[in-house]
Formats: sequence, structure tokens, C-alpha cells
Amino acid sequence: MTSGSIPRRFASASAKSEVDTGRRTDLLTSQEREEIRRLRRENRELRRVNEILKSASVFFAKELDPDRPK
Repeated sequence: MTSGSIPRRFASASAKSEVDTGRRTDLLTSQEREEIRRLRRENRELRRVNEILKSASVFFAKELDPDRPK
């Protein structure tokens, strides 16, 4: 660890504390960052489920109408 990393860590923790207590409004709060992470996870899952449903839809459409172009 270099001596330059300690002030950087302190500054980062200090800025995070200032944001979380409302003294700084130019950065996201911890709660906002967590919400963004949660929404991104949810978005990935919904996209994955949507792809599964699309594949299932194509499969069942072919089963119901064998003359349908593939």
C-alpha cells in the first residue's frame, strides 16, 4: 500500500458520508447506488425471462401451425 492510497480512501469515505448525510448533492447516495444495482439485476433477469418466453412462443407457434414459415 502506498502512502497516496490512504488519503484517497479517506477522501472517498468522506465524500460518501457527505452525500449520505445530504451535505453533497452532486453524487449518488448509498441508497440510490443500491437501488440502481437492484434495478440493473432486475432488468437483466427480465431480459433473460423475455428471451425464454420468445423462444417458447416460437416453439409453440410451430407446434400449432406446422405450415407456418420458419
